[in-house]
Amino acid sequence: MPHAQYTIGTLVTNPQQYAEMRASFASQGFGGSDCEYIAIDNTASGNGNPQTDAYRGLNQIINQANGKYVILCHQDVVLLTDGREELDRRLLELSKADANWGLAGNAGATGTGKIARRISDKWGSNQNVGTFPQRVMSLDENFIIVRRDARIGFSNDLQGFHLYGTDICLNADIMGYTSYVIDFHLKHLGAGTKGKQFEICETAFRNKWRRALRTRHLQTPSTFVLLSGGTLPGGVYGLLEGIEKRSMRIRNSVQKRLNGPSKG
Repeated sequence: MPHAQYTIGTLVTNPQQYAEMRASFASQGFGGSDCEYIAIDNTASGNGNPQTDAYRGLNQIINQANGKYVILCHQDVVLLTDGREELDRRLLELSKADANWGLAGNAGATGTGKIARRISDKWGSNQNVGTFPQRVMSLDENFIIVRRDARIGFSNDLQGFHLYGTDICLNADIMGYTSYVIDFHLKHLGAGTKGKQFEICETAFRNKWRRALRTRHLQTPSTFVLLSGGTLPGGVYGLLEGIEKRSMRIRNSVQKRLNGPSKG
């Protein structure tokens, strides 16, 4: 389907639940020829474990997708009254407000302890918190829209089924794209529990992003750049860069003298 508008991608462990999800999408306008569905069978393999995880499985969906917009959603979401017409309108509004948006969803965090949400779930029906479109730093994984032309994906060095919504938002930010919660209401039936696997994923997530955002002394073919996550005042960065560049010039000068004049 080379000219799809929407790709709806899901990791499936419960075929009946997925069928109900897909039926709700079709009933709300996502059943036309410009909508494609990609389902990855993630029922337990012979050893009792899922066949893939969210990071790898959803990257596979993004890579296979033909849609302009790739909807990555849980099998346990159900559309209510908002459908294709509403989502078309919300994404058009978002594009006019911020041409650099890369991700959108129905719930996320704007800052420490601050949540934006437009959802019905176990915490309450018809939740409407935020001024939409609301820019966020992370998105809930139940429903994430990826702009396919932005080529944003999930980290290759993480795995599991937790924090991948935050991971893709960080990747988008690094690539120069923004993330938003939009006014698109649906119902999420999932429980969203935490356990041992969440703790494992959280530790791996912290370690990966500490490493990725570490201070770097970066030498390019043409200059030296000091990169830091922002723990020092800007003036200190400038001073350190100046010292390092001066040291580099001195080293280069000394090296040239040691090598002697070039022979023509």
